Amino acid sequence: MKARGSSSSSANAFAERWVETLRADCLDWLLILGPRHLDRVLRVYVAHYNQTRPHRGLQLLAPESAAPVEEVDSVPYIQRRDLLGGLIDEYKSAA
Repeated sequence: MKARGSSSSSANAFAERWVETLRADCLDWLLILGPRHLDRVLRVYVAHYNQTRPHRGLQLLAPESAAPVEEVDSVPYIQRRDLLGGLIDEYKSAA
């Protein structure tokens, strides 16, 4: 048996948490029809997770977001985009 370094246990915890989030948000709600379908679902979810999904540890920013959202005086028109057949909704202001 190989000895594991101290960083592998914390990396394993992050990986397990991510898989748990993926299952709860996405995979538990879909019937995957094959490897190509799984690949597409994972690509869409990973893009959503990294680009638009708010993360509490990042003060409700996405990991790949450029800057915090600024406060506005009036509520702009909001546009909704469905992902994965409506399982995930993304919202953005429509100018």
